Amino acid sequence: MIKRLISIVISLGILIILYSQIDRVGLVEIFQNCDRQWMVISLGMVIPITMITAWRLQQLMPQGTSLRFTEANRLILAASVLNMILPSKMGDIVKAYFMQQRGHLKGSLSLSLVVFEKTCDLLSLLLWCVLGLIVYPEKDLLFWTMTIGVSLGLIAGVLLLGYRQLADSFFLFCRKMASKKMGEKLKSLQISWGEMHDYFWSDKGQLLKISATSIFIWFLHLLQIWFFILALNAWTPFWVNLALSPLAILAGLLPLTFAGVGTRDTALVLLYQPYFDATTAAALGLLCTSRYFLPALGGLPFLGQYLTLARQGSKSNFFRH
Repeated sequence: MIKRLISIVISLGILIILYSQIDRVGLVEIFQNCDRQWMVISLGMVIPITMITAWRLQQLMPQGTSLRFTEANRLILAASVLNMILPSKMGDIVKAYFMQQRGHLKGSLSLSLVVFEKTCDLLSLLLWCVLGLIVYPEKDLLFWTMTIGVSLGLIAGVLLLGYRQLADSFFLFCRKMASKKMGEKLKSLQISWGEMHDYFWSDKGQLLKISATSIFIWFLHLLQIWFFILALNAWTPFWVNLALSPLAILAGLLPLTFAGVGTRDTALVLLYQPYFDATTAAALGLLCTSRYFLPALGGLPFLGQYLTLARQGSKSNFFRH
């Protein structure tokens, strides 16, 4: 709770500094004069993105198990609510717990499934970022550094996903460096990672389908942000957006602020500076926050039933299964 309050304070502090530097009256005017057709299209993309993500969750289920499409959507929307209030996208981990409590999977397999799902998401985001940075027209030393850093992150992620022994060595090293409490969590994650590796690499066709779907989902995410720019009557070449918007999203994933608010907004202002002013970038930041807020709003009606399930079981049992 204290950490959450600290993250909220940090977000508010960053926003106060950021909005003290922009034209707040101009910000309102930007939304008043926005292209309403593009605004509806861009905000409406939340629906197909959520539905395709739910379909992917269905495809991740092992043979002999089933997950209805409506249930998959409810799980994703409920996790979106928790992602708004829990640090480091922990709502997705809780989603695995909900899946176990609903009887869809045993605890360890549900956790490994979600770990694989989020790993595919991160690697897909890094892939689009690398592609965008490669074709970015005006790379200075900072952008070359980011290109190398993101590329190394992508390569490391693929290697950890592809080589079980390398992943085990990585987890063992991290456990030695971590505290006892964190070491226990890393041990659970290592077990789930190994189970995930054995399960998904046993079916190369399934692995390819899930990977391709993940790449397409993140293409839609980045396309949505480009549509936001069009809705604000601004302009950035699409391939430039492929480089810049993933960097802003990655900044928002840092476990410093509340749901990435503040760090993501600041990154957007700095990264898009060559293409439009800070006020427009701040408006883009608000729209990017809506990408998380709208699914969370849609998940509120379903969260109660899942929290009721959570009271019927023990979270510690989930990680021991």
